[in-house]
Amino acid sequence: MSETDLEGTGLNLAVNRHGNLTSASNDQDLTNVLHQIKSSKSPAVINYGSTWCRVCNQILPAFCQLSNNFPKLSFIYADIDECPETTQHIRYTPTFHFYRDGERVDEMLGAGEERLHDRLWLHS
Repeated sequence: MSETDLEGTGLNLAVNRHGNLTSASNDQDLTNVLHQIKSSKSPAVINYGSTWCRVCNQILPAFCQLSNNFPKLSFIYADIDECPETTQHIRYTPTFHFYRDGERVDEMLGAGEERLHDRLWLHS
């Protein structure tokens, strides 16, 4: 399996075979992503994390791998240090926000691959 760098994470991760995984590398990217989620009304999950967060770095490879299992969901990674203006409401990393029909419908704080899988299944 080939690998790719998820921009801003410093990690080599398995390539997403569905192309439904992106990263927001600055505030404008994240603003565009949020606007796209609201206008497209397709289900999405945003993983708010940071490079200095040990738990974030532990769950990120699973987040990327799970994107292959849920091709109808858009997966977005946003580093809070790269998007300081649009993530100032995030108080804990990792935080996952789940969107359906353009609206945020759920939030998960912390990690846990099984917990994340169950939430993704629920919202896909």
